[in-house]
Amino acid sequence: MDSPRSAILITYPNTESIEEATALADAAGYRVGKIVTQKNITRSRFGIGFGKALEVREMVKISTPDVIIFDESLKPSQQYNIASLCRIEVMDRERLILNIFERRAQTNESAIQVKLAELRYETVRIKDKVRLAKLGEQPGFFGLGKYDADVYSLDLRKRISYLKKKLEKEKRKRDMHRVHRAKSRLPTVSIAGYTSAGKTTLFNRLTGETKRTGQGMFTTLSTYTRSFKVNRNMKLLISDTIGFINKLPPYMIDAFRSTLSEMTYSDLTLLVIDGSDPLNVIDKKIQSSTKVMIDLLIPLTRVLYLFNKSDLIDDHDSFVKTLTKSKAFDPLTCHFMLISSKTGYNIERLENFLWIRFDLQS
Repeated sequence: MDSPRSAILITYPNTESIEEATALADAAGYRVGKIVTQKNITRSRFGIGFGKALEVREMVKISTPDVIIFDESLKPSQQYNIASLCRIEVMDRERLILNIFERRAQTNESAIQVKLAELRYETVRIKDKVRLAKLGEQPGFFGLGKYDADVYSLDLRKRISYLKKKLEKEKRKRDMHRVHRAKSRLPTVSIAGYTSAGKTTLFNRLTGETKRTGQGMFTTLSTYTRSFKVNRNMKLLISDTIGFINKLPPYMIDAFRSTLSEMTYSDLTLLVIDGSDPLNVIDKKIQSSTKVMIDLLIPLTRVLYLFNKSDLIDDHDSFVKTLTKSKAFDPLTCHFMLISSKTGYNIERLENFLWIRFDLQS
């Protein structure tokens, strides 16, 4: 495995932003050496203020990192300006996530989806990138100077069209599998949630599978479906899906729609949340996950909230009381449960819940 490249990270001055951005960088193969924070990192010229940009330039001279990572979406002009100032490659949050997707893609379908998302990322940046490339080569803009915007745009559209056709074939395969499963009349369950919440560990716990898990972001990019039994006699189908994340651009969700659509057709979605997080972080992650589910037209009445990693929660009663203060979750109207995919805490209770729910529907 290649050694990680070094990076300077520019993010917001709060713990959850720093931790998430650092985890994203790590998953993409970057080791964050320096962290620069500012309340507003979407300013017009450099993303950050000019004074802060000069500070970053000095850091680059001293620490000689391989890249600057911005924990926000940058316009090509902003990316170009700070790359020109610091004479180093600059990567924004969207490009960073795409890099992770590229590293994690293990199936033909997920590889196509990642490539489609990458081309859509480039599509909205064509004119500015071509114009800026002609001003002088900078890190991240190499090789574009020979293109006209229209020529480059046409090339991207052709490649996007080709990938859509390939993805449509994969979708038809998935639809055929779904029809086949529907004929079995088995209840279907999807596992969803914020990335790194422990979805795959729960999937393995319920099914006896040994799918790869890890602390890295987006370990799962493809949907895996397996059967398992609850109370020894009721057979269900359960699917592990791609994780959600804050500020995931619509074009990325659209590119992975065929994979995420498993949740749309499920009888129940298990929304896994890291219960060891502070309440404000839990709220943020629930809101991000809920937004994606609403975009996919998934009724929230078909969602069971699972607060995972209960082994890291000191007082369960206090935790449940804390949930009453949540802005994103109403414990009085929503079904929820504390579990631990790692230790097995409340997994039997979860199986009983599934048995009762689907036994009543049969």
